[in-house]
Amino acid sequence: MKLIYRPEIDGLRACAVGAVILYHAQISILGHEPFKGGFIGVDIFFVISGYLITSIIFKELTINGSFSFKYFYERRVRRILPVLLLVMLVSLPFAWMYLLPIELFDFSNSILYSLGFSSNFYFHYSGKEYAVDELQNSFLHTWSLSVEEQYYIVFPIVLFITFKYLRKYLLHILLLGLVISLGLAEFSSRNYPSASFYFLHTRMWELLAGSILAYFEIIKGYRSKIHSLNLLLPFVGLILIGHSIVFFDNEMFHPSFYTLSPIIGVCLIIWFSNKNEIVTKILSTKLFVGAGLISYSLYLWHYPVFVFASKLNLSEGIFLKKLLIPLFILILSIFSYYFIEKPFRLKKIKFKKIFIFLFIKFLLI
Repeated sequence: MKLIYRPEIDGLRACAVGAVILYHAQISILGHEPFKGGFIGVDIFFVISGYLITSIIFKELTINGSFSFKYFYERRVRRILPVLLLVMLVSLPFAWMYLLPIELFDFSNSILYSLGFSSNFYFHYSGKEYAVDELQNSFLHTWSLSVEEQYYIVFPIVLFITFKYLRKYLLHILLLGLVISLGLAEFSSRNYPSASFYFLHTRMWELLAGSILAYFEIIKGYRSKIHSLNLLLPFVGLILIGHSIVFFDNEMFHPSFYTLSPIIGVCLIIWFSNKNEIVTKILSTKLFVGAGLISYSLYLWHYPVFVFASKLNLSEGIFLKKLLIPLFILILSIFSYYFIEKPFRLKKIKFKKIFIFLFIKFLLI
């Protein structure tokens, strides 16, 4: 089931990955870090993912009355694994050469857990804090991939069963899940901050926020048609996102009620965006769409490059040398998008061949 392409969604992806990269880059201007809340980019990704996955599943269910789990998970494998495994393979020799034994042990564990989409559990139970000044483990950023994939495993099954047997209560169940998850996030962030940060049960409400938007869009057959709101509210959404990136920091409770601000901002843009509105036009420009298209590769490459650059002291010194690091990340991301991501998504490459190729990569790692 093919969805109508929305370029502003790719623009939102660009904002999300840009915020995360700027956060990890530790940019300081006159002693002030203007992107100290950039970690919120991951939450933006969660809302977008929830919206898109539910749109795909729900459209197939409403039109065909059935859902192909095989095709869905095949698409996820094509999308997620090829680039992830490439980044791991490229990182291994650098880890062997430049990490201390205890660091190499931690690095190896993080890769193995990432392969099983459970690195969020590993980082929590090994006491790893997701802090900008802790550029130690080059695969710490894969915790969010693990959360997403855990959601992708559970949610389609729950949605399918609910649609088949409790269809009239579907919205109620989605809303109840959001409220419970948000309540758990608020409680856990104050009492169990690491578990709250890394685990699905306190992140699920962000994904469900996107799922609820998809539900309303498919049931109604359209998004907002109120012209005045379409012109105003995407701008309000952009302000909420920008405010969180600039003013949030590592000391706040997150995820929690505070996180509602950027999540609402993303929802406003997704629901009220319109081709005649300025925010949508900006997010739909070639620059934003291009960055959004390679956002997955950007996300995967940036953190290992930052970590190894820090180990080799490449991030210190003259400005030009610092500028070469993001340029290198951009080149790697463009390469992996055009030569790995796009080819592996093509249906003309049989999944059996892809499976064998990925299995060999698994064995190598």
